[in-house]
Amino acid sequence: MRKIILISILFLVAAVAKLSAQKVPYSDQWAFRQDNSNSYELKQDKAYDASNQEVYSIKSLKPKISGFGNIMKSMASDEYKGKTVKMTGYIKSENVKSWAGLWMRVDYYSTDVLAFDNMRNRGIKRTKDWEKYEVVLFVPQEATSISYGVLLDGTGQIWFKDVQLEIVDDSIPETGYNKGRDHKIISFEKRAKAIANEIKKITEGEKDALKTEIEKIDKDLADGAITKANADELKLEKAKVHAAAIETRVTLEQEKLNQLVQDKVNGKVTEEKDTRSGGRMIIMGNNTGEIGERQTEINITSMKVYNGQEDKEERQSKRTTSQLVLATGLNNLVTNGSVSKSDFRYAGSHFYEWGVTYNTRLVENNNLLHAKYGLSLMYNNLRPTNNRFFETSGNQTILQTNTSNPAFNSIRIDDARLRNVYLVMPLHLEFDFSEKTVKEDRTYYKTHQSWRIGLGGYAGARLKTKQILQYQVDNHDVTDKYKGGFNTSDFIYGLSTYVGYGATSLYLKYDLNPLFKDNVVKQNNVSLGVRFDFN
Repeated sequence: MRKIILISILFLVAAVAKLSAQKVPYSDQWAFRQDNSNSYELKQDKAYDASNQEVYSIKSLKPKISGFGNIMKSMASDEYKGKTVKMTGYIKSENVKSWAGLWMRVDYYSTDVLAFDNMRNRGIKRTKDWEKYEVVLFVPQEATSISYGVLLDGTGQIWFKDVQLEIVDDSIPETGYNKGRDHKIISFEKRAKAIANEIKKITEGEKDALKTEIEKIDKDLADGAITKANADELKLEKAKVHAAAIETRVTLEQEKLNQLVQDKVNGKVTEEKDTRSGGRMIIMGNNTGEIGERQTEINITSMKVYNGQEDKEERQSKRTTSQLVLATGLNNLVTNGSVSKSDFRYAGSHFYEWGVTYNTRLVENNNLLHAKYGLSLMYNNLRPTNNRFFETSGNQTILQTNTSNPAFNSIRIDDARLRNVYLVMPLHLEFDFSEKTVKEDRTYYKTHQSWRIGLGGYAGARLKTKQILQYQVDNHDVTDKYKGGFNTSDFIYGLSTYVGYGATSLYLKYDLNPLFKDNVVKQNNVSLGVRFDFN
């Protein structure tokens, strides 16, 4: 009776419902996938038929592609559970700009990825002849399926052949950062929900398959290829087949669910916990390497703490990220359009800057254009040449020698410097050529991984001005500090640019307003140095 009801329901649903078709989850045939339609040509290459080899190819069809093309297979993991599996294959590449590689993924239904490697960290690039590659993963006992294949990210073309899976000794190390032996224990709630979703998926999939077959029968009937009696008989037969498939497959999943509940009652199901090794890493500068799931990275320079690789990937790939900026270099004044024959020491006059910036990706799915803005403290130091120092005369600020001031008549100035401190707001349009990365079918847009160019400027206010003089009196070192305005401009604004790779850039700044607001000769501050943006 139960089967009759199920057949009737299937027949009715398939006849009237308009459901979207689902792909069969497991198949011995290669399936062709791509992020964006019409971006790739994915096919079996007939040019190799003469050598009796099944060669497949992935070829980009556009000059620029944001995404990847993929040829894959999926299968149940039953015979591989608790074993180490090596995937091998031969790949040939031509003009691959981004990367290509083999990939393999071990899943617990569609809920968890238990192991994954796509050769991203050792991808195939440019043009290479046939070469054998491999991916090695451990398949946990909880695994339900294994998917594997070959992918091409970006533009170019690849060919592949002889892709095979084999069980190998457990002593062979796994590849990739998501290793099967390091996977989390899946909680009871998550496993129960995954099985329930699978039952629903099986039922809907069989309904969709039946609907497609009935539509074909209706077309044959409309074309006169079969009679109405034949059509009704065929529909009933198809309904019986899919009803039997539902009963068989759903029964298996229900048995898994019953066993899971029984294990829970018997205390055999442990709560979800992370079995990866922990520990802390203290980092200075940018760390482009990967960390463990439970490992903590403490980055001193960027003042950030990452709790595991997933946290690091997510936070560094947000549309808006933050950086600690440190910059230092040479500082001088432009007089009459030049710094030649300057009144200030070239090697002795420095600038320092430190602050926090925010970096916002202007296009959601493109990593090139960014708006970079923030707040910085800027220190500009000037050291006069020839034993001179600054003095004010009315609204003019001039350089004097010690002999012109009675207080220093018999004293040689060992060091004199004028320091101006500003609080500024920089704003740049940044061109970041860092490529996107794809891991576990997710796309990440990290910044500060490649060449960067920034064009913009800054504006702010002077916080303080101080002149520091160092000299000797009776063989004693003396340091005097004089605070005051020295007729310097209260506000500052200018142009700036930088170009570099990763966190490090060559940095140039030029004040559009003169340093001394009322001096007859206008002199503008210019700075050239190195800049670090710690992400």
